[in-house]
Amino acid sequence: MRYLFSLLFCVVLTTAASAQITIKAEDIGKHVGDSVKICSKVFSARYFEQAKNSPTLLNVGAAFPNQLFTVVIWSEVRKQFETAPEDFFLNKNICVTGKVGLFKERPQIVLYSKEQIAVIAE
Repeated sequence: MRYLFSLLFCVVLTTAASAQITIKAEDIGKHVGDSVKICSKVFSARYFEQAKNSPTLLNVGAAFPNQLFTVVIWSEVRKQFETAPEDFFLNKNICVTGKVGLFKERPQIVLYSKEQIAVIAE
């Protein structure tokens, strides 16, 4: 019985995780709380090595402070990348999947694995 419950839970979780919509970068503010796929260009990036949890921030759609949204990569996820994300993704078109949140009233997507982000051909 416990096995069946665990299996059912995994199926529901997998289905919920894959339930995402593809949106335009300029519409991200309308999708706070939604799981989305969004593609656009990284215009600026910065690694805050000395800050708490050492975040890497990728500013998408425009350079900081005019970015449409920010991709947040915490230090634990950063370790999954072979190349520093702030260098690798800078000036490239990317697709990101994840849940849209807000930080200081600005949209962001926090990465929990490197599989959530990919460079796309121009």
